[in-house]
Amino acid sequence: MVDSHTVLWGQTIVYTAYCLAILAVVEWFALRITTPADHPPKVPPRLFYSFVGLLVLIGVSLHIITFNTIPWVPDDLHGDSVQAARTYPIIVQDHRYVLPEQQLQVPCGQVVRFSVTSGDLTYGFGLFRSDNSMVTQMQVVPGHPNNLVWTFQKNGVYSIRSTEYSGPKGDAMIVKDAVKVTGCSVDDPYTTSAKG
Repeated sequence: MVDSHTVLWGQTIVYTAYCLAILAVVEWFALRITTPADHPPKVPPRLFYSFVGLLVLIGVSLHIITFNTIPWVPDDLHGDSVQAARTYPIIVQDHRYVLPEQQLQVPCGQVVRFSVTSGDLTYGFGLFRSDNSMVTQMQVVPGHPNNLVWTFQKNGVYSIRSTEYSGPKGDAMIVKDAVKVTGCSVDDPYTTSAKG
């Protein structure tokens, strides 16, 4: 499974290519309408469309290549039918997370389910590394089942944060060191070691 840092790097390339293509279309259009009709175009259409086609090809190719390597795809597609090794029931209400334990002990390489219930508002449930990068997240809607199915591949200690706006108190919705993953052969280099 690919790490979310790698996914973010790939998305940066893809969306940079898309933005360059859009900017190129705008620039080409501006040049075409401001150039007098009796002058040859500054950028020949063949060159322009080749450039845009190359950028689109790069962007689409990266999406196709990463389709089955993005971390959440396998678990997310079959989340309802997947047997989880462990389920962690979590309640969110009054801008607070209530965990079944002070620190959730999560096994490495096994599918786990975070079953989050909201008692009042729409919140977010995100797992974050100590460098503030996100591992995974979901929206938590009141009155609906909210299940995040995940398989951890690296040891680490992660914080829980709300990833949705739920009013001014929502920015303080952080539970530090709430999830501890152990049993993997490698550590997540972007978080606190699970050995400590």
